[in-house]
Amino acid sequence: MSFKWDRVHVWSCEVADAIGGVSSKLAHLAQAEANLEYVFTKRLLSKPGFGVLYVAPVTGPAQTRAAKDAGMQETDSPVLRRIEGDNEAGLAHHLTQKWAIAGITLQGLTMAVIGMKFIGYAAFDTVDDANRAAQILADLGLAATNEVKQSAK
Repeated sequence: MSFKWDRVHVWSCEVADAIGGVSSKLAHLAQAEANLEYVFTKRLLSKPGFGVLYVAPVTGPAQTRAAKDAGMQETDSPVLRRIEGDNEAGLAHHLTQKWAIAGITLQGLTMAVIGMKFIGYAAFDTVDDANRAAQILADLGLAATNEVKQSAK
């Protein structure tokens, strides 16, 4: 089993929790030809009528200018990582269980499967948590590889 783990530089802004609130922000990036791989929105329970929008990637001067024009800024929180790899039944449980045992908290996790592969985004509270989670993911990949080698003998 193999995995790919990448840091994601996230931009965010507050949006009106109303029809077109998100679309009006994304329009700036679309005009700058941003090819967004990550878009996440949620309501702000502490501020009725508003939500938050997270996007990535924002690259180059035109997209950076467009993001700023939309009121976005690069953010360090959450610490977001993109995970890709070979899928297997129970993977999300196994991975999150290992993270929990290690005392790693998640702000959020989204995973989807296409064919035999999965892609996911994991949001952590700290860079340290993200780094420890990466090591656990690497260990899972090595353990699975060793299992396959052992069963082939």
